[in-house]
Amino acid sequence: MPDMGTKTADETGATTGAEATTDEEKTGATDLTKTDEVTKTEAAAEAEAGTDADDLDEELEPVVAEGPTGVGQGAGAVVSAALGVVSLTGGWISTIAAARETLIGQLGTSSTANVATQVKEVYGDAWKTTALWAGLFALAALIVGAVVLARPAFGTPGKPQAVWIKSVAWGGVALGVIGLLLAVLKYTDFLLGLPSAS
Repeated sequence: MPDMGTKTADETGATTGAEATTDEEKTGATDLTKTDEVTKTEAAAEAEAGTDADDLDEELEPVVAEGPTGVGQGAGAVVSAALGVVSLTGGWISTIAAARETLIGQLGTSSTANVATQVKEVYGDAWKTTALWAGLFALAALIVGAVVLARPAFGTPGKPQAVWIKSVAWGGVALGVIGLLLAVLKYTDFLLGLPSAS
């Protein structure tokens, strides 16, 4: 009898140990399955995010690779307006050119020359030189502005020119026309001609 009790106890302990081992294996297998599922889910999410990022890059590429941005046209419009302003107000080039003509007139005119000749040589030529440079600046403003306004006709079809570029270019053209008109009137002595020396 004692032997049977021992065997029973041993068998019970062995059975309990086997069941515990099986439960641990099941729990471990379940944990591994859950870990595998989480890993697969994360990998799928990363792959999807990568695919979305690739799709987004592909969608953005045509936008970046599109035609001209209009920076050159905007710069041309600003240059046209600036040249128009210089044609009306004068610049350092026209100032230096006028001073040079004055100096040439003073050196080339004798002190015995009559007053009309001295006025013409010293002041008249300098004023005409200023008018000539103003006309050149006005003509440049007119040409640059016209080129900027005509550029969309030779550019990408269906892409309109920015409104501010048109406005500034038209301003440059208008200033160029006004400056050119005033320069011609001054150069021909129709406007602000030399005073009479008699």
